[in-house]
Amino acid sequence: MHERHAQDVVLITGATGGMGASHVRGYHAEGARVVIAGRRDGPGRALAAELGARAQFVYLDVTDAEQWRRAVEVAETTFGPVTVLINNAGVQTPPAPIEHTDLAAWSSALAVNTTGPFLGIRAVSPSLRRAGGGSIVNVVSTMANVGTACFAPYTASKWAVRGLTRTAALELGRDGIRVNSVHPGVVSTPFINDPVPGSDVTIAEAYSPDAFAVPRVAEPREVTAMLLWLTSREASFVTGSEFVVDGGLLLGPALPASESIDA
Repeated sequence: MHERHAQDVVLITGATGGMGASHVRGYHAEGARVVIAGRRDGPGRALAAELGARAQFVYLDVTDAEQWRRAVEVAETTFGPVTVLINNAGVQTPPAPIEHTDLAAWSSALAVNTTGPFLGIRAVSPSLRRAGGGSIVNVVSTMANVGTACFAPYTASKWAVRGLTRTAALELGRDGIRVNSVHPGVVSTPFINDPVPGSDVTIAEAYSPDAFAVPRVAEPREVTAMLLWLTSREASFVTGSEFVVDGGLLLGPALPASESIDA
């Protein structure tokens, strides 16, 4: 076992989903004590039981300030002050042009994807200070870097977290707390592969990897690997920064493979 995170208490939201569970396993494998925070009680408790004494499940709706307070309380009572917060929870909305987007879908995306990380930073920062410093990572999306037709609520909510990340980095830096964001592209998880709630369309259908410089979708562990480095002491001089993990999606179409290119 790699002990890079053996001194850390890590709170991960959306921790029972495809990427969330990968992050939990990654931190646990590197020696961390992990708080598995999410709304799926059964899978959360099962994951905690599987991992053993260094894992604890806590029910958390990230839009609820009181539940955030309780999650931090459970973390500190069980393991001690939090040193790493991963704001991973997120929701997608059914695809629709803005003119036909339901206000409830807009409000839901903003509540989970933007207000959730805001409440998390607000609730966990005192614990990070008690720990003597630490790291916060907001898991965002490549959709936070471009416009995306028919996904206005999700796109707008994720763009907002970019500003939240940079502002928090300025406010918390002198307390030894680093704040960064990670922007995954198309990752092979149920979030991407299963139909968006209220629709029969999947995100994967809108993003063929054929034109990517790395022509495939990512595995969750590849995003986890970025988080493990970014929240480690190896990244101690990195804050207010954005890390894209997308295989070149945002770059545009890649040149076809060729053995040589004539001058």
